[in-house]
Amino acid sequence: MLPSPRIRLRPKPSRCRSKSSMWWSKSRTPAGRQRSRKYKIREGEEVMKTLKAMLVACVAGMVMPAHAQAQESWDAVVDAAKKEGKVVVYDMALGAPYFIAVLKSFEAKYGIPVESLDLRASELSERIRTEQSAGRYLGDVEMISSTMIEEQLQKGDFIERLPAIPNAAHLRPPFHATEYSVPAFVQPMGILINTRMVKDDEVPKSWDDLLDPKWKGKILSDDMRPLGSGNTMFAILEHKMGPEFNAKLAEQKPVFSRDMRNDARRVARGEYAIYVPQIFAFTSDLKGLPVKVVVPKEGAPYAEMDSAVLKNAPHPNAARLFIQHFLDMESQLIYANAWMPPVVAGVAERANPDAQPFANAPLLGPAKLAERPSMIELAKKLYP
Repeated sequence: MLPSPRIRLRPKPSRCRSKSSMWWSKSRTPAGRQRSRKYKIREGEEVMKTLKAMLVACVAGMVMPAHAQAQESWDAVVDAAKKEGKVVVYDMALGAPYFIAVLKSFEAKYGIPVESLDLRASELSERIRTEQSAGRYLGDVEMISSTMIEEQLQKGDFIERLPAIPNAAHLRPPFHATEYSVPAFVQPMGILINTRMVKDDEVPKSWDDLLDPKWKGKILSDDMRPLGSGNTMFAILEHKMGPEFNAKLAEQKPVFSRDMRNDARRVARGEYAIYVPQIFAFTSDLKGLPVKVVVPKEGAPYAEMDSAVLKNAPHPNAARLFIQHFLDMESQLIYANAWMPPVVAGVAERANPDAQPFANAPLLGPAKLAERPSMIELAKKLYP
């Protein structure tokens, strides 16, 4: 007997298809595949939107508490500074009214008295050295040139590592905080002229214009041989204008002096036609006199003045608060209106109209500490 053959029954096609099966059938066509891709893309976009929303919410949840925590931490610094009772600042402001204005604004805002020891650079550096060598830690903050701070770090541990200063985040290029200090302000230098002795068509537009033979014997200058503004200008222009510049300037026989504030008045009285280097801010109190400060097209040499916390400062929180205050918008605007370029962003454009050309002046420098000995030696050689 032969085995019966296997019979496969093929199901009859249903005339009623479900929507899902119809979609699957259609999706296998080119048009269907395209619609499928669009559907998947839309679905992916919705997922991404959801993830982004979750991420934003998560970040916001982390940032807001962090911001609140930072504010609470800084409030603790302010409270501690007030309990310390005062802050002692070692500076080289030489009685500048804009510096005093910032000190007064600090006292008014926080109720913390400021004691200022105002000395020339060399005197201040020696004062800090002798005090700390004797174990006497009296100062809290020093405000001196960046090169002097660099020199301190090479010779000893006269300053502390800089604590967090929130306003340091607002510094504008090229200024930046270091591990030990933060810029406070800059002292740019230009050319001061007597407007009665220098005609309009004779006004120097370049540093090279000082080499005109007509000015021989008519230039008053800060002494370029010792440490100070004169040598800062000398060192920066040696690089910017070339070594022949200082050699030719020496042939003009400038007369040296070390009384910067009175030197400007000597020019105003007509003793000399020109004075260099004229610190911008020292000119703002000469209004009404026949003088004008000129910013040469190459730019203005400058010294950067930094703030640092002195070693074993007796009032460390007050020191930190004072440095923060100096970088406030209001404090920097006081300097900008005194014709000094601010170190904080967003300030120069708010300066008074008469201060705008100086607050926005192009800068040259600063001088380099490593080159100081050679620059002083060269100046002594050109001006024996």
